[in-house]
Amino acid sequence: MDPDASGSAVPAVPPLDSDAMAAARQRQTELTKPPGALGRLEDLSIWLAGAQATCPPRPFARIRAVVIAGDHGVAQAGVSAFPSDVTAQMVSNFAAGGAAVNVLARQVGAAVRVVDVSVDTARPLTPGGVDGSAAPERYRVRRSSGRIDRTDALSVAEADAAFAVGRLIADEEIDAGADLLVPGEMGIGNTTPAATIVALLCDREPIEVVGRGTGIDDQRWMLKTAAIRDAMRRGRPFTGDAHSVLRIVGGADLLALAGLLAQSAVRRTPVILDGVIVCAAALAAERIAPGASQWWVAGTRSTEPAQGIALDALGLTPLVDAGLRLGEGTGALLAVPFLRAAQATLAEMATFDQAGVSGKAEVGGGQGDSGPAAGAP
Repeated sequence: MDPDASGSAVPAVPPLDSDAMAAARQRQTELTKPPGALGRLEDLSIWLAGAQATCPPRPFARIRAVVIAGDHGVAQAGVSAFPSDVTAQMVSNFAAGGAAVNVLARQVGAAVRVVDVSVDTARPLTPGGVDGSAAPERYRVRRSSGRIDRTDALSVAEADAAFAVGRLIADEEIDAGADLLVPGEMGIGNTTPAATIVALLCDREPIEVVGRGTGIDDQRWMLKTAAIRDAMRRGRPFTGDAHSVLRIVGGADLLALAGLLAQSAVRRTPVILDGVIVCAAALAAERIAPGASQWWVAGTRSTEPAQGIALDALGLTPLVDAGLRLGEGTGALLAVPFLRAAQATLAEMATFDQAGVSGKAEVGGGQGDSGPAAGAP
């Protein structure tokens, strides 16, 4: 697709394959276990069958973590414990393979791609395209997003370009064979616009969404709360238009994430959501592309309160609650083994007939309760 395409319009999101899901549901009742005994693994296996339109679902062949990097002018308000220079430094760390997302990706066999859409440097820091062959300027929207407590994050044209870049990235990854996407982010100050987006789209007060981000002290927490309050005043007239909310109080990285999430759903590709920034973008993406959320699973519960609010609004329950607040895609990568276990159990477990194991006893059927699957789920 053309990254210069205007607007946020996306094609209709297709539903999960209901026939494959029904077959997976039925197969779960035939496996050598009590019904429901594998808990959420069963739900995940049914979801994967629907996403892949086959039962049992296939093992993942190409998992891709895509880290969208961008700076935010609101960092000038003192909302972060770290200076904005850290964003560019961390992009270099990602490229060198030394960040947490790189380490965790290696543990689950995923590759990491970093895309600079708005880091505050003169030239883009990352190569373009899946193989690095495209011009990096194709993905760079601007240097840093505007200070949202005082001005719009982006112009209309920049917002359209950022959303289109996210869609382009999704297309590139899927065309190259990705069958599971893990979006992440990097940007000093980015929890402030994320919290603002969640507050506006979920009708919450600043005090309900503000978190500690990079580990800020009480003074910076108050500055952050004030910045969110002021940004919300600017964004409140636009709450009926999620794309405009992202443009005014979000940023290029958040719009790119929203575009990636929406396009992944259009392309029938499952996604694991990460922390508060990705979930804020997901909340907006679901408004822009209704039905996109059926293609996502929540990987992690962040310590940021806005993330929990966003997930509740999306109707998603995280798989992992390990107290993470790093972002980058780290929490989502921790959830990959759950999805692999869900796929493998549905695909590889024997059925009662195959194993010669008696199924659940019927009341009065004379089988007793000595069989391995006789108890309640």
